[in-house]
Amino acid sequence: MIGLALNYADHAAELQMKSPEDPALFFKPLSSLVGHGAPVVYPKGVEHMHYEVELAVVIDRRCRRVKAARADEVIAGYTIANDVTVRDFVVNFYRPPVRAKGYDSFGPVGPYLVTPDEISDPANLDLRAYVNDELRQQGNTSQLMRPVPELIEFISMIMTLEPGDMIWTGTPKGISHVYPGDVMRLEIDGLGALENRVAAEERPTTTDE
Repeated sequence: MIGLALNYADHAAELQMKSPEDPALFFKPLSSLVGHGAPVVYPKGVEHMHYEVELAVVIDRRCRRVKAARADEVIAGYTIANDVTVRDFVVNFYRPPVRAKGYDSFGPVGPYLVTPDEISDPANLDLRAYVNDELRQQGNTSQLMRPVPELIEFISMIMTLEPGDMIWTGTPKGISHVYPGDVMRLEIDGLGALENRVAAEERPTTTDE
């Protein structure tokens, strides 16, 4: 999963940061991926954990050096992503560390993969995030500093994209804290609603070798 930092100007402004000149990429590990309805674990010792509603683009074929004008040819569909983040560990907002973004369960996606023919204009979708039914965050994909085709061109210039790869396009302003027991519900027009409850971390688990 490839994430974009500060891809909405209003989000950069709320963090008192300038938008980067080039797309600021980071990675989320596959172990962070969970689905609709799964718990998101609040790690012990954390003080500032945030939700982030994002449009996620799913790649449908192996591709390299895709031009923006042909980006639609490599898109399998769109879904909702929640880029859960521990702000305690974010020192460089342009390159968030794995520790801030990579905990298990910090990558909820879903509930559907909506094919491109079902979305009339991915560049004009309203995004909303609710916590315990309180509207906390809203924006529109028209506000993306770098729209989806441009992102695909830039990323595929650097690396080969594989089927199932996801590009998380960034979040608008309105991030705030969540705590164990809170319910996060993220909505994007035409993509449904992604809902996950925050759960307190329990005893650590180990893997037998």
